[in-house]
Amino acid sequence: MKARVIAYYLPQFHPTEINDKYWGKGFTEWTNVAKAKPLFRGHYQPQIPADLGFYDLRLPQVRQAQADMARENGVEGFMYWNYWFGRGKKILEMPIEELMRTGEPDYPFCIGWANHDWSNKTWQKSGRFTEDVVFLKQEYLGEEDYKKYFYYCLPMFKDHRYITVDGKPLFYIFDPDSCPDMSQFIRLWRTLAKENGLKDIHFVARADSVGKVSIVNKKDYLNEIKDRYDYYIKIGFDAVSSINFRRAEILATGFSKKLLRAIQRKIWGYALNSHDYMKMTENYYTPEDELEYVYPQITPRKDKTPRAGKNALIYTGSTPEKFRKAIRMALDKIQNKNYEHKILFLNSWNEWGEGSYMEPDIVFGHQYLDVLREEIYNDRVE
Repeated sequence: MKARVIAYYLPQFHPTEINDKYWGKGFTEWTNVAKAKPLFRGHYQPQIPADLGFYDLRLPQVRQAQADMARENGVEGFMYWNYWFGRGKKILEMPIEELMRTGEPDYPFCIGWANHDWSNKTWQKSGRFTEDVVFLKQEYLGEEDYKKYFYYCLPMFKDHRYITVDGKPLFYIFDPDSCPDMSQFIRLWRTLAKENGLKDIHFVARADSVGKVSIVNKKDYLNEIKDRYDYYIKIGFDAVSSINFRRAEILATGFSKKLLRAIQRKIWGYALNSHDYMKMTENYYTPEDELEYVYPQITPRKDKTPRAGKNALIYTGSTPEKFRKAIRMALDKIQNKNYEHKILFLNSWNEWGEGSYMEPDIVFGHQYLDVLREEIYNDRVE
């Protein structure tokens, strides 16, 4: 295989108490996926699942079918988003805890700490909520709470299925900048790992390649990428997951158009944020992706209409063959790395609410999966 493809996995597709409370009984990600409306001519919405249907992750047959499908098509394993808010508060933990309890599916996995508030911020406002509301606040409570989280994760780290890099369990952190004592967190977990028989932890930071929006100083967007990545290594991370969406959007569509949309959203309350998928792809990868400690990303498509409505971020014109080109660009960036570090994060296996998924739908069927398999294995189609 040409790369170690690790797919983000959203454990959202089952009812939870907190979603019942705030969104209504039986709410899951499928609720808004099914009712999404097209926003322009030729816009593919709603995006409807095919083989697996509107599944419920409480069913072990579904979780097994997902693993089988991913394995057959070149995905090394799933990275489950894991929500730990502090004081033992969790959400969407059922799939990973069932995986541990039952031992099934027998398929590689790792976890990513989705360390952000649980809120309605990424969803379009409705009669139920007219303003942003935080349901669960992400807290950073110091050493004792970090220990509790470590020992919650430890059985996973020791599981034979857990994905490792250089013999160390891979642990991904979604927002490394929000934790005020990230270095302390990393040092503590490294110590606890060795005390509990692990070689170490392989920490990966999700790293945006651009800084904050600046109308005056646009270079903050596009320069000093390596300095930004090196900062994460300096504070204790082993690697970074390069996230280049905002950079690519600026280069593909232009800074002035991005600024105009921000103004429109301020005045009108909404503004569609669309970009051509192929132009995005051509501007996505950077020379820094060739660094040994940088793990690039591949994205088949993106359409946040189910979550954001008229404020959706949409990459238009994606097709399986354009996704093939994106995979080849990413593979070129990692071709000279040690195989352990030839990691490509796949965004995503099943983010249906963001229109970023590999599971079959009624329009493209298995075509995106077929392309991935052909490119990752040695049967490249020219």
